[in-house]
Amino acid sequence: MEPSILLRDLAILAFFAAGVYIFLILPRRRDFKKRQQFVTHLTPGTTVTTYGGLIGTVKAVDHQLGIVTIEVAEGVELRLLGMAVMGEFDPDALEESVKKALKDQVG
Repeated sequence: MEPSILLRDLAILAFFAAGVYIFLILPRRRDFKKRQQFVTHLTPGTTVTTYGGLIGTVKAVDHQLGIVTIEVAEGVELRLLGMAVMGEFDPDALEESVKKALKDQVG
């Protein structure tokens, strides 16, 4: 193989690797850090949603173990890993999301 072809192939490979890092790995790292920060600052009384779709109110947070206790109905408390908490529940954002999804389905 000629050195120029090898150099070109290495440049293409490096460009591809940089693209994968920038478009796939970096955004996930940012989201992970953001979610980790959110869980670290959770306080009782905050209404949250989980990745499983549950909506509940934070009752207790064990930062050492990373466990969050949420109440999903009166007297029904669940212990979850902190990373299962997706974010703070925003009913307005949920309503907009549902409206958009329904609008996209219809027309």
